[in-house]
Amino acid sequence: MGLVESMSGKLCGHSDMYFFRKNGKVFSGKICYPSTKQPTAAQLAKRAKFKTARTNTATALADATQRAAYETAFKNQKKYYTLYGYVFAKEYEKIQ
Repeated sequence: MGLVESMSGKLCGHSDMYFFRKNGKVFSGKICYPSTKQPTAAQLAKRAKFKTARTNTATALADATQRAAYETAFKNQKKYYTLYGYVFAKEYEKIQ
């Protein structure tokens, strides 16, 4: 099952099956009732905030000074399992 172990995301653009990895295990899922409505203004705002947080996280991890500060803080906490997850959460909090 090496092929399945390396998969992540949807099988293809029109598929309702997806794979994801959590704590080293591979899971599969099915989107049962996909929404056909246009996203609301609140949903679009949340997507924009998420996108900004992703960009800010990548920038922070690329900068050696910020990365070192985040690594130190990450080691002193127990909530987040990955440095990326920790940095993303902190950057997401900063966005108004």
